[in-house]
Amino acid sequence: MGTLSKKLKKANKIQRFFYHFTMITYLACFGYFIYGLLQLARIETLIRIIVIAFFAIWFFIYILAGAITIISKKKKTFIFLTIFSLLLCPLFVLSSFYINKVFSSISIMNRNTVTYTTNLISLKDSKITKNGIIGMIKSKEDIEGNLLAKKLIEKEKLNNKIEYYDEYTKMLQDLYNGEIEGCFVSSNYAIIFGNTDDFANIEDEVKVQYSYSEDMKNADNKTTNNKGKDLTEPFTILLMGVDSEKDGLKANQAFNGDTLILVTFNPKTLNATMFSIPRDTWVPIACNNNRENKINSSAAYGSSCVIKTIQNLTGINIDYYAKVNFKGVVDLVDSLGGVTVEVERPDFWYIENGKVYQNKVCEQDSNRRFGKDIVCMDLGLQTLTGEQALAYARCRHLYAISDIARNQHQQQIIEAIVKKIKELKNVSDFEKILNAVSRNIETNIKTNQMLSLYNVAKNMLSDKTGTKNLSIQKTYLAYYNLGLSYTSALGYYKESLNEIVKAMKVNLELEKPEIIKTFEISYSENYTTPLIGYGITGNKKQVVPNYIGYDSNYVSNWCQNNGISCYFNRVDSAAQNGQILTQSVSGVLLDSISSISFSVSNGSESNPEPIAEKENKVIPKKEEPKEEPKEEQKKEEPEPIVEPEKKEEKEPETPSSNEEQKKKEEETTEEIITD
Repeated sequence: MGTLSKKLKKANKIQRFFYHFTMITYLACFGYFIYGLLQLARIETLIRIIVIAFFAIWFFIYILAGAITIISKKKKTFIFLTIFSLLLCPLFVLSSFYINKVFSSISIMNRNTVTYTTNLISLKDSKITKNGIIGMIKSKEDIEGNLLAKKLIEKEKLNNKIEYYDEYTKMLQDLYNGEIEGCFVSSNYAIIFGNTDDFANIEDEVKVQYSYSEDMKNADNKTTNNKGKDLTEPFTILLMGVDSEKDGLKANQAFNGDTLILVTFNPKTLNATMFSIPRDTWVPIACNNNRENKINSSAAYGSSCVIKTIQNLTGINIDYYAKVNFKGVVDLVDSLGGVTVEVERPDFWYIENGKVYQNKVCEQDSNRRFGKDIVCMDLGLQTLTGEQALAYARCRHLYAISDIARNQHQQQIIEAIVKKIKELKNVSDFEKILNAVSRNIETNIKTNQMLSLYNVAKNMLSDKTGTKNLSIQKTYLAYYNLGLSYTSALGYYKESLNEIVKAMKVNLELEKPEIIKTFEISYSENYTTPLIGYGITGNKKQVVPNYIGYDSNYVSNWCQNNGISCYFNRVDSAAQNGQILTQSVSGVLLDSISSISFSVSNGSESNPEPIAEKENKVIPKKEEPKEEPKEEQKKEEPEPIVEPEKKEEKEPETPSSNEEQKKKEEETTEEIITD
């Protein structure tokens, strides 16, 4: 080798220059290429090793052969070796560039830092005085409602008295009622609370007095305990719709929580289950001392609260989460060239400025604008654009079952997107989709874990026999109107939930499926994909009825049967003797109280005394109820929505105005609930 080096020094200087230049350039480009290939962990490992080994061998061949051809003055051979080696360099750079681009796009979705912001708000026509009381969330785990709020107080040197709250709803109610002058909320407050009944116009009713932001480690990345497991084993992922502005996923812990879909996926069987949880489902909120509330209220405390709440509800561990910006749906669908969906016939026509949009489903656009920006689509099977797909996934006011219909439409859109992705043909289409997804998704799935799905996707996309298609099991949680007096809320049948949970556990291989030993088929019946949990009912939660005007004997029996301590106070009244005049509480869940107070009319002395002669008689609480309430009492309670009714082919209603339409919608919904 030493002799070869000495001879090389005596060779042509120009050839020696190109020889050394080619070696250095090749080595630099090859090193960049190796770096790119090493990032593709768990993807075609053997092929990557072979490729690296091949080009490494060629490098050593060039070093030896190039030197020999220079010394032996084989000019043409040297030129060929040099040109071929240099032509490989752009290949190395270009390949590594695209690998790194894909890797970076995927990495963006796993945001390590986000911008958290707290706002101190007051009513629009008010201001916060030095002696005014300010509301703050009690939980120290709430970054925006507590941690940053305290930093804002220190920064602005506020000396106001602080009133601590367990939940945002009560704090905002006190703000509106004048009990406090201001309170701390996330900068997303308009999105979070604007969709609720009580604070629908909050954006126009409050103003921001102070604001404080800070870039911090993404707390949501620690909300699940997947221990870095590969996605080659069955896993769960919670999809959370975020109604934010562009780049909104980079900021804020809180979101509105109107779209919650728990998905299980088994890479071995390519089977997925989708469980859409209605936003008004009444459940214990994990980060609010398990106080019961609508499940979407948990989103005000961040992803960790939502995840813990759903884990408690289902008993299923959630491995991953993904926050999906609704505006990203538009980009994704458009990058796919649209998706094919069967648009369901609405129960009401959309009306604006006296114009009736018949045989169409209409909704606001991605920027939540009506008027000239409204998005409409025809009924039936068709290809939807990105704006139309988002509008259909959002629409609920035109359907009698409201949010339940919206959940079903969202599952339709997801299924249509998955089918369209399977039709991808080239790298440029994949790049478009990746760009659309990476900008609008935040997840705690690590990049290497995402790459572990490569073989699953490869098997699906390369399958020509149709035997490896992705199958999606849809679910339907049977529910009913709780009938609470202070808010609209949905109860659910545990039997229906148990059926859904069982299917998800089977898909996760946590339980074994039941073997069906008998099978019947009727050729006269149209078969459709079954909805797991559909139509399964059982016991429901009871709500305390309004007993004003009832006979106290009947009410006392109800108290005993339900294990409630009831206090009856005699008052002078012209009403019939024994008639209930007032009661301390009604329209709340029965299991949330232990006692009720009633005032009872004395009436005329000629009427028989329906209760004990002494005032303040107490009906003691019993351990177990003796019997069910009488039929008369049952009529006072709303009946459940068990399942969606099959619609007859008839024209939807066309109210004369938006106000009348909304009123008609509420009446129709109530009719379905109590039917």
